[in-house]
Amino acid sequence: MTNRIFFITGANSGFGLAIAAAARAAGHTVIGTVRSEASRASLVAQLPGIHTTLCDVTDFDRIPMIVEQAEKDHGPVDVLINNAGYGHEGVLEESPIEEMRHQFDVNVFGAVAVAKAFLPRFRQRRRGFIVNVTSMGGMITMPGIGYYCGSKFALQGISEVMRAEMAPFGVHVTTLCPGSFRTDWAGRSMIRTERSIDDYDALFDPIRQARQEKSGRQLGDPAKLAAGILTLIQSDAPPPQLLLGSDALKFVSERITRLQQEIDEWKAVTISTDG
Repeated sequence: MTNRIFFITGANSGFGLAIAAAARAAGHTVIGTVRSEASRASLVAQLPGIHTTLCDVTDFDRIPMIVEQAEKDHGPVDVLINNAGYGHEGVLEESPIEEMRHQFDVNVFGAVAVAKAFLPRFRQRRRGFIVNVTSMGGMITMPGIGYYCGSKFALQGISEVMRAEMAPFGVHVTTLCPGSFRTDWAGRSMIRTERSIDDYDALFDPIRQARQEKSGRQLGDPAKLAAGILTLIQSDAPPPQLLLGSDALKFVSERITRLQQEIDEWKAVTISTDG
């Protein structure tokens, strides 16, 4: 594989760290974003030779300057891995709207702001690859993670438009839709709304408990996901979205089947509005 320059947001943990490590091992140049000097020191200690830059993806006005400086220092970026994000868990009725706003600021607006900083550069160069990390939760839903699923559905849709708009310029856009992996998503990185309404106990308490107990023991291996990314970026015809994990395959496939059944069942009403 030709050596490429990667720009990876949220590179100090989870998928970001795994992808950065795989890219470095394959001989690529990696620029990883972190939010603090402590995170920078930790990342450099784990991956000597990685380039780092301080970047909070919610600091929207600074992102174009950060990207410009990164390309001045290290050369034109070939691959953007839009990975920074976090999970929110909470019943909708219990969860403050401020928590939803912050979830979208990071997972949607932050990702779009970073992508927009690269779009003119990729368009003018007539090449580039954007991988927006969404989730199987951007294609299916589960009780208790409405804000998270909403943010990932939003990024999924925006990415499909981005793909169509950038295709004439030779720029690829793919969403990465992982299932459950052994990262900090359900542990340290998860924001959990405090419980307050007894009526939801029977539905939600077992879900929250099971997710906490499973954290760190999920089937998905982040290193294998990273290997999949390196395979993906070599493709001249990458997919609009790439599911990773047997659970993602199962749940999304089941949702597609149910959706088709619902469409068929209500077809008469659907077409009755024409004319």
